[in-house]
Amino acid sequence: MKKLLKVTSLAAALSLGLAGCGASSDSANDSEKDTGKQIVLDLSIPEPEGAKFDIAAKAFKEELENLTDDQMSVKIHYNNALGGEREVFELMGINSLDMGIISAGPMGGWVTEFNMFDLPFLLDNREHAYAVLDGEIGDELSQKFEDAAQVKVLGWVENGFVATSSNNAINSVKDVKGLKVRVQENEVQIDTWKAFGADPTPMAWTEVFTGLQQGVIDGHSNSLATIQSSKIYEVQSHVALIEDRFSPAPIAISKGIFDGLTEDQQEAVLKAAEYAEPIGRQANQDKIAEASEFIQKEGVVITEPDRESFKAKVEPVYEKWAPKIGEDMIDRVQNFEY
Repeated sequence: MKKLLKVTSLAAALSLGLAGCGASSDSANDSEKDTGKQIVLDLSIPEPEGAKFDIAAKAFKEELENLTDDQMSVKIHYNNALGGEREVFELMGINSLDMGIISAGPMGGWVTEFNMFDLPFLLDNREHAYAVLDGEIGDELSQKFEDAAQVKVLGWVENGFVATSSNNAINSVKDVKGLKVRVQENEVQIDTWKAFGADPTPMAWTEVFTGLQQGVIDGHSNSLATIQSSKIYEVQSHVALIEDRFSPAPIAISKGIFDGLTEDQQEAVLKAAEYAEPIGRQANQDKIAEASEFIQKEGVVITEPDRESFKAKVEPVYEKWAPKIGEDMIDRVQNFEY
């Protein structure tokens, strides 16, 4: 009941906010699509302007405008201004928010199989991840999520392989023992860090910087690009490239909003997402290289720890989650040819 009230309150607040600024969820719901009125889709990202998701969002916006002769556009909302990651999915699911480019972390709350992307060391490299997401496995998972959450996945960008920030060097798994490490609201991440010997602490992304600054948490895992764009380097002195998981990020739209568009408008949305997807992926790789150089100049020490010491601890995680996620699914992903 508390969760329902929270979502309802968020939806009400969002509706008032959108009405006040003339934003466009109402436009997207307009049944008269041939009136010539521009449809402006509100799109939420968790990062500031200029960050990797913003590059993907702007590519989507520009291509959508080009494809529709400016009859459709996008308004980008930064820094989770419309709600945290889980809330953005929930708001899209009840047609109170049009779109989002966000981490896939919360998606396991609707479709258990999505939790496999949080299994430690599941994917070999970025090419392996793309092959899985872009192929039949990705299509199956996206359809299941659409059915369960009423949110349609248009494409996949990425946070990429995660690094772990801290205030002490992490050279092996023994160095994370007892550390309070922020994780998303995701049970696999919690179990993984418990297996490593750390103290996993679920926390909304909007609270992470302050949590690190105040010592509520000792570290967190994220992309190097996000560590730079969110200024984590100001409150953490070390980053370890553990790269225990690959974090996908959907370009997503409310199913209700999408279904309310004409066929031509739907096609434009799909094509714009297809255009933005490789741009968003490359943006993350470029931002990671840029961030690595930048944060080291800011005094952050980057280490490449002994990954085998971490891998040696993960068997209990697989033993618990393989039956829930599906051993066949995990086997398909691990052995997917790319």
